[in-house]
Amino acid sequence: MAPPYVLLAQRAEEGAPHLAQRSLTVNHTQAITLGVMAVYVVVIALLWNLPYVRYSLWPFKMLVIAFHEFGHAITACCTGGKVKSISLDPHEGGVTHMQGGLSAVTLPAGYLGSSIIGALLIFAGFDIVASKIASIVLGVCFLLTLWWARKDWLTIMTIILAVGLLVACWFIAHGEALRWVVLFIGVMSGLYSVWDICDDLILRKVNTSDASVFAHKYGGSSQCWGVIWSLISLAVMAVGIIGGIAAFPESFSQQETDSKHFIPTR
Repeated sequence: MAPPYVLLAQRAEEGAPHLAQRSLTVNHTQAITLGVMAVYVVVIALLWNLPYVRYSLWPFKMLVIAFHEFGHAITACCTGGKVKSISLDPHEGGVTHMQGGLSAVTLPAGYLGSSIIGALLIFAGFDIVASKIASIVLGVCFLLTLWWARKDWLTIMTIILAVGLLVACWFIAHGEALRWVVLFIGVMSGLYSVWDICDDLILRKVNTSDASVFAHKYGGSSQCWGVIWSLISLAVMAVGIIGGIAAFPESFSQQETDSKHFIPTR
């Protein structure tokens, strides 16, 4: 009888082709999802920069900025700080007033936090049931943000509209619409740091950004930190895509069937 470590090695070799095939093969449903994501990227990039029509993205920008501020807030709490308030303004900016916390963590947490949330939403966007679960988690995050922003009416209205959109999508084709909305928000949140950093640091060179404050405290240039955070955001987004492909190979019809048994809506 072969030693145990030899048997384990043989089993690993036998399972390797299956795992490799599962992680690299893209089926028809996943290919459509990736195609929709590509369309989202192009549409968002155009609407982000075109005059006048860019305002059509305003509600989603507010939502993604809320994710950004939530990243600051939650890391402040986790590093011993206290969140006094969160506010959004009509110029698509946001601010989190904090006391204490570890600034080396809280400063990059805005961009990186929105990237992580975006990657998780992209991961969930490959499946209807996962999108339902993601929307519940989003609801909890919204409630926390709503508590911190209870004196800012713009933030309150943005969150209420976002929750209303997610709830409405639960009732369309057993959550099929929810899947595409979660995917859209995930793509926009995942790329927000890239677009916003390029807009603020490379094109307009705004001196009050998170990256410039971080550079002032810890050295380096704001552009350098902005590029580093953007590359990390793209890498995190790629992980979300690969994870979604590996975890959710089900077809559209199978996903709809599964969704009927997970908190059914009709």
